[in-house]
Amino acid sequence: MGKAASPASSWRDLYKRRRKPLLAGGAAAVVAAMLFAPGMAPAPRELTQQDLDAAVLRVLQAKPLPSPATRAYEAVRASVVRVRAIGDGLEQDDYAQRAVGSGVVVVGSGLILTNLHVVSGASRIRVVFADGHESDARLVSARPESDLAVIQASELPDDLVPATLGSAKDLAEGDLVIAVGFPFGIGPSVSAGVVSGLRREYRSPEGEQMLTDLIQFDAAANPGSSGGPLVNAAGEVVGIVTAILSPGEQGSFAGIAFAVPIQTAAAAAGLPPF
Repeated sequence: MGKAASPASSWRDLYKRRRKPLLAGGAAAVVAAMLFAPGMAPAPRELTQQDLDAAVLRVLQAKPLPSPATRAYEAVRASVVRVRAIGDGLEQDDYAQRAVGSGVVVVGSGLILTNLHVVSGASRIRVVFADGHESDARLVSARPESDLAVIQASELPDDLVPATLGSAKDLAEGDLVIAVGFPFGIGPSVSAGVVSGLRREYRSPEGEQMLTDLIQFDAAANPGSSGGPLVNAAGEVVGIVTAILSPGEQGSFAGIAFAVPIQTAAAAAGLPPF
């Protein structure tokens, strides 16, 4: 019969078998205590301006933001209309079909601002909205001294969106502007430029009329652009395109165009003054 093991020998054998697991568990407990004990966790690194700039750059590189001109156009595009004036007996005339102007909806009931010279002498006025809806329109009021006309569409598309108007009094030379309209009947077309002058005067080529207090800008405008909106970087209509300075006989754009300030145009539509 064998000799019984002593208690001391039994504890030594147990320790040898459990020594490594005990050491590993103890080390883990010490590390955990150091990590989670109050004041022992490493403080988060403070973000620097360089970190923020790098994060913004990564976002922009992943998805570039639209240009200021694009944002301005998106704000007004649903409010721009094509305007065609038809004279007596000219409904089938090719030129009459191509001779168009532009306009902008300023009231949700279908009130549209355009130039008087676009609709003057017409027996019938037709407008085409941004969604393709077409309607007859009638002349509501006119201001010959400013070459402005207000027309009312008889049939409106669903969810018609009037443009947002912004005062032209805050404009300065060099401010970004876009002109939206139907130059040569093509459009809606967008051209971008800057305000190149304020409080300008313009006399019509026939010398019959002098327009004053105009916004001068260098965004391309051509025949058919007349009556369209001049829009600032915030997407607000600040003027109605009314004339181009063209030294040639074709009436093409030469770098200078003019718009009636919106505070004058809005008054013609009976809107509150700015």
